[in-house]
Amino acid sequence: MKSNRNHLTVTAGSLIGLFWSWSVLAQEATVESAATVASREGTLTLLQLIKAGGLTMFPLALFSIAVVALVIRNFITLKESKLLPAASVVQLQNSLSALEIDEAIRHCRAHPSMLTATIEAGLERIPGDTIQIENVKEAIEEAGTEQMLSLMRPINYLSIIGSVSPMLGLLGTVSGMIKAFQAISFGGMGKPEVLAGHIGEALVTTATGLIIAIPAMLFYFYFKNNFLKSMASMGRITGRMIDSLTAGMTAAAQE
Repeated sequence: MKSNRNHLTVTAGSLIGLFWSWSVLAQEATVESAATVASREGTLTLLQLIKAGGLTMFPLALFSIAVVALVIRNFITLKESKLLPAASVVQLQNSLSALEIDEAIRHCRAHPSMLTATIEAGLERIPGDTIQIENVKEAIEEAGTEQMLSLMRPINYLSIIGSVSPMLGLLGTVSGMIKAFQAISFGGMGKPEVLAGHIGEALVTTATGLIIAIPAMLFYFYFKNNFLKSMASMGRITGRMIDSLTAGMTAAAQE
């Protein structure tokens, strides 16, 4: 039993070593080919530059696509006019002042937005004709927090990408420098194009990670600040709506 386990361990170690050797050789061939073409043509094309960056360029490429998609999505979904539509503000205030709770709920369901979803959660806490303002306020606060967490998630993804991309670039830098020193140890000084290719991999991945991270972090702070401003505006709007509901209740009680 023990010998079988040792045999499996040795086999697994051999497979891992074989895969690592194949990976290194494949990257060396790719880098050498790119360097050879570059030396012949004098410049590197974008595809050759990506190939020279090694394996870490693949997740960095996915990150770059994700940044573009998230920026477009946030520009579309986080507009204040879409989060807090002015028409819904006027309609809901009029309905709540007149104590038309069912009409206000129907409007919220027909016009989905951050504001209407929050107000609808508060109005659903009204059982029949009995209105308890404290319960409505509590439901609105809970729904507002839920909406904030949901809409902040794609904004936070930009922060994650902005933090991870430089680390991936650093990983590619370390990998390229290790290969450069290995090439030197195996007599690579006689092949300057191979040594230059490995050093180029180190520099390309670092630059790519920073190119992705810088705009990702800039857009993160831009969207975050604008969204927090919209949340503050929604707090003022919901406060006015609760005041309208309270005034409607007072007027109804005096009649």
